[in-house]
Amino acid sequence: MLSSSLRSKLRLGVVSAALMLMASTFPAFTTAHAQELDAPSIVGSMPLPSLAKSTGWINSKPLTANDLKGKVVLVDFWDYSCINCIRAVPYIRAWADKYKDSGLVVIGVHSPEFDVEKLQPNVEKAVQKFGITYPVAVDSNYAIWTAFHNQYWPAHYFIDAKGKVRFEHFGEGEYDQSERWIQQLLKEANAKSMPSGIANVHGQGVQAAANMGDIGSPETYVGYARAAHFVSPGGIKHDTDHLYAEPGKLQLNDWGLVGSWTDHGQQASLNAAGGKIVFRFHARDLHLVLGPGANGKPVRYRVTMDGKPLGANHGVDTDAQGNGMVTEHRLYQLIRQTGALSDHTFAIEFLDPGVQAFSFTFG
Repeated sequence: MLSSSLRSKLRLGVVSAALMLMASTFPAFTTAHAQELDAPSIVGSMPLPSLAKSTGWINSKPLTANDLKGKVVLVDFWDYSCINCIRAVPYIRAWADKYKDSGLVVIGVHSPEFDVEKLQPNVEKAVQKFGITYPVAVDSNYAIWTAFHNQYWPAHYFIDAKGKVRFEHFGEGEYDQSERWIQQLLKEANAKSMPSGIANVHGQGVQAAANMGDIGSPETYVGYARAAHFVSPGGIKHDTDHLYAEPGKLQLNDWGLVGSWTDHGQQASLNAAGGKIVFRFHARDLHLVLGPGANGKPVRYRVTMDGKPLGANHGVDTDAQGNGMVTEHRLYQLIRQTGALSDHTFAIEFLDPGVQAFSFTFG
């Protein structure tokens, strides 16, 4: 389980753009002055030795601080069910490919939010799904996270050839500035050749950029440890089988369970077929982190919006009738609207028992 300090960490995305801006501009100011003082590491240490505490590696042999001497390093803290991380991956991939011959080493550090994400085979599936070919350190014990004093997903740390963290950026966005930091550090390291310009990146499907200007719904957890705005009659019952009745009229960001569910700290598990989750939301995209039950059997589902089939508003993981299937633990994009946005009521009905539901995110 996470410590209380880790439980309070933030997942940064489009709904916290102002905080992102504040967080990312501070390092630029710090670095301008730090260069006059031989550029000390802005996290108060040189944290690359913590890579030795990884619980596993994907796409690479274990890398050490000694292996990275003289290299510019970008460390990307991510989690495979985090939509903000997923949308950042195309940029990380582009930089890894563009600057690999100029001395840049990109390392993804997978620090899990949910316990099921600590399993390396699940991380390996995600690495393959998102086309990640650069090294990934599996940080299931949060040792690397702790060494970097990190609090965010995604978080990007830009490390110079001397092993010092020179810049940092939290959350999505400001990718042009991040790439310029890479270029600056490579120039300081006397890179013999370096491509010019800024990478032209356009994420597709679930990785497409969010509609930043019109998101009215926050990340919402289904497990009782961090649940909010739950309105099914009687409230959430902790760690016990309970038959939930459908809530009445939902206000924006209200949600509820329907049917026989057991709500745990991190997720709710469906005990009998026909259970539902309903949510009143405002956003172009609606995602839900789901997984099959302990037996691993696929779970069929059907999604509606305002009681109607999705049609053109279906997501990557639904068809026009709203049908889909949970086959593995990951983020499922269930709705992507095509027209003008307004408040809508989302409902998902599971046609088989056993599904685990973790959290909603929006875009």
